[in-house]
Amino acid sequence: MNIPPIPSLEGLHPLVVHFPIALLFVAPVFVVIGLLRNSAQRSAFLMSAWILMIAGTGAAFVAAFSGEAAARLVRHSAEVTAVLERHEDLAETTRVIFAALTVIFAVLLFGPRLLKRPPGSAVATLLPSIFLLLYCAGMVILADTAHNGGRLVHEFGVHAVMPVQAVRQPLR
Repeated sequence: MNIPPIPSLEGLHPLVVHFPIALLFVAPVFVVIGLLRNSAQRSAFLMSAWILMIAGTGAAFVAAFSGEAAARLVRHSAEVTAVLERHEDLAETTRVIFAALTVIFAVLLFGPRLLKRPPGSAVATLLPSIFLLLYCAGMVILADTAHNGGRLVHEFGVHAVMPVQAVRQPLR
């Protein structure tokens, strides 16, 4: 049995692009659940949310990096170029927004521990609520980024034209 070759950087984009979408859309669910739990369970859910944000933000950087490589192989028309540029701009904005949100959440999560002062109940509820509103705005940008990527594939049939790297032998 032959194992298929590892895709080139250009070929990674379709494989990794769904990870930031899934991880970054699930993270706020853990924040909400954490806010609704007692203090013993709250920390575990909020820490899980932060880990999902880190993984999702990292995956967004990998997706954007591989997408830039894949874009160099795409055959462009004027309409495709316009959507591709919009997708690339949104991807950059998405990376910046979620990197900032991940850092902000880390400050909310670890700030009181570092200051050795537990936040008051109003602050413990108000700041995460404001954070969730900002996060929802980021999710709208992420969804728009994904939508434009989906348009490229499903509306325009865009895909990276891969150079032939290996001839596959039939399975026996």
